[in-house]
Amino acid sequence: MTAYDVVVLAGGAARRLGGADKPGVRVGGRPLLDRVLAACADADTTVVVAAPRPTARPVTWAREDPPGGGPLAALDAGLRHTTARYVLVLSADLPFLQEATARLLLTVLRTGGADGVLLTDADGRDQPLVAAYRAPSLRHELTALTKEHGTLTGLPLRRLTAALDLTRVPDPVASFDCDTWDDIATARARIREHGHVLDEWITAVKDELGIDLDVDTGVLLDLARDAAHGVARPAAPLTTFLVGYAAAQAGGGPEAVAEASRKAAALALRWADENAEDAADSGGASDGPADTRPDAG
Repeated sequence: MTAYDVVVLAGGAARRLGGADKPGVRVGGRPLLDRVLAACADADTTVVVAAPRPTARPVTWAREDPPGGGPLAALDAGLRHTTARYVLVLSADLPFLQEATARLLLTVLRTGGADGVLLTDADGRDQPLVAAYRAPSLRHELTALTKEHGTLTGLPLRRLTAALDLTRVPDPVASFDCDTWDDIATARARIREHGHVLDEWITAVKDELGIDLDVDTGVLLDLARDAAHGVARPAAPLTTFLVGYAAAQAGGGPEAVAEASRKAAALALRWADENAEDAADSGGASDGPADTRPDAG
């Protein structure tokens, strides 16, 4: 993986949100800022340019002088705390940014010759705050702009990007940012769609519990299904809890979860096989109607 630093700009006025604390607005139970930080958790240094606040993981705080000086002044303040050759520059309002997107931006930058790689949105517009840049290129142009204008305060971001050689990568999802309450509502609705809700929930739970563990959720779901069908419905959540406990006792990690899941799944299948054999031996006869209540068994 390419070594890199991150600068997150999180100090805007959020006027289109009525001055709300946009980085703290929750989508899927997590503040927008924490969602962005999760996508770049393997950075060497993460700098957030804003007034300090609680975050899900430690960061370095920076502030432009004077505060509210605009994106170029904020970027310059953040860069002063970085040392890596490559730097991700992100806004704090990207609900769908993922690690895979960060890796893609860095890979395209490292293997190409451009000064930066940025995403474009659904309308083809550049998103310079969802981008990876060569830090020396940023510093060179920021220095030139400071000499030309005397200050970076109030200068628009396009003054910087117009001077850089940029590669563009279309991604209407990862580039989606939340400028309005309608955008927030759209983001909240999307993560509750069937194809996204489970991953979103698992990620939110891990963040809430402070767990940094990637496991095969398919294995756990198969285990829950086998326990529910082969034993009883309440066996599903209890079994997955016990698997987690056993994995922790074994030292934790994906391998420990997989091994505990394998053992429990095999037991559930053996249990189901015995039930099937008993039913076959009795010819399917029963002393009365089957109890089909969810807590039966």
